[in-house]
Amino acid sequence: MSDLDNTSDDATEVVDAMTDTEAPAEEAEETVATADAVADEAVSEDAPEADDAPAEEDEAPAEAEAAAEPAADEAEALVDVADEDELFEVEEAPRVESPYDRPGRWYVVHTQSGHEKKAQQNLAARTDSMNMGERIYESVIPMEDVVEFRNGKKVVVQKKMFPGYLLVRAQLDDDAWYVIRNTPSVVNFVGSGGKPSPLLRREVENFLQVKEEGAPATPSKRSKARLEYELGETIRVKEGPFADFSGEIVEINEDQLKVKVLVNIFGRETPVELEFSQVARL
Repeated sequence: MSDLDNTSDDATEVVDAMTDTEAPAEEAEETVATADAVADEAVSEDAPEADDAPAEEDEAPAEAEAAAEPAADEAEALVDVADEDELFEVEEAPRVESPYDRPGRWYVVHTQSGHEKKAQQNLAARTDSMNMGERIYESVIPMEDVVEFRNGKKVVVQKKMFPGYLLVRAQLDDDAWYVIRNTPSVVNFVGSGGKPSPLLRREVENFLQVKEEGAPATPSKRSKARLEYELGETIRVKEGPFADFSGEIVEINEDQLKVKVLVNIFGRETPVELEFSQVARL
């Protein structure tokens, strides 16, 4: 009986051992099941994000359109401003034409001394009476501003740039040459070998002031007035202790309107400072 009891006890221990062995297995199964559940839950949580992805893609074009709208509005505003600028655009200044580019060529005509104006008037009359307006266009007496000293004051006056000469613009052929050459108070054309020589562009633009298109050529006015006297010029002293002496100008003081002249005194050249009003050209 004791043997039977011992056997029963051994069987019970085996069963308990088996039970203990199955417990970890069940725990393992539960752990696996729990892990699967966690994985499923994770997948289920990620799934909505995947579903939301297309929505985000849909939002991107919308954001681009929203960003593009201000740029489009700004572009339209710039166009409107440009249109307003066109409405209020300031007119451009008329194109300046050089006298050299006008029809014909410019020639220098020698006139009788002091008869430049008379020669100009005679040429205009002959051009009209002989129907030469299509070949003889205009004539100009070049003028320039000159500083003079009058009554103790500096004044700027206009003087002839080339006394005894007249500028004529013409389409020069035999008939035009004949009309100009035989105009009263005209002596001859200026040129080499008796042949009229047309002026160069720089000469024309220097002698004549550039005016707006269509305006007639006018006497030239230099930007800075020229002094009445020049260095190296021989002048006569007309008043003061050296009256009636003559000498060469070696220095000009434009601000004080004075000149320094080498005057021959007792066989020696002596520099004397004089005012413009005390000297005169020979």
